[in-house]
Amino acid sequence: MDIDAELRRQVAVSLLAAAVFVAGLVALGTTFGNGSEAGLSASGSLALVGLLAGFVLLMAGVGAYLIRVSDEE
Repeated sequence: MDIDAELRRQVAVSLLAAAVFVAGLVALGTTFGNGSEAGLSASGSLALVGLLAGFVLLMAGVGAYLIRVSDEE
């Protein structure tokens, strides 16, 4: 299977966006974690919803970028 430069770029950008999301999850867990109690606090839950919404917007932007770059070539 031959992987061209465009496919490598798509995979790299998508993996980078997913890594940003995972780093955000880890940051939320350490910032808003309740040590002895299970779950997030109310402000941690809002931060999680914001992170999820941001991830959806980030992936939409990544998709638009990749389409634009592939159209230019």
